[in-house]
Amino acid sequence: MWVEDFDAFASQSEELFRARPLDTRYCIKYRHCDGKLVLKVTDDVKCLQFKTDQQTDLKKLERVTAMFFQLMATGDLVEGEPMQVDAPAPVAATSKGKKTRRKG
Repeated sequence: MWVEDFDAFASQSEELFRARPLDTRYCIKYRHCDGKLVLKVTDDVKCLQFKTDQQTDLKKLERVTAMFFQLMATGDLVEGEPMQVDAPAPVAATSKGKKTRRKG
């Protein structure tokens, strides 16, 4: 079933996961040639899908993905804390100099 509203999709997919956590899957597909992003949550009985081509929906996607990571890892959402997506940590620079071999 296609869901038009993203907030409705997020709440229905959370309910679906809580009902059958071992059978529920979450899939993200992006078609570059069409510029479309499709989110799919299914438990093989009920299938929820949301399609967008708006770049502004990416923050919403990150929020739902973080929610699913937390639900799948711990089985519960931490109440009272808003879902925040942190920026990735900067990678330490490695030296690109020429390596010398030790003789011996």
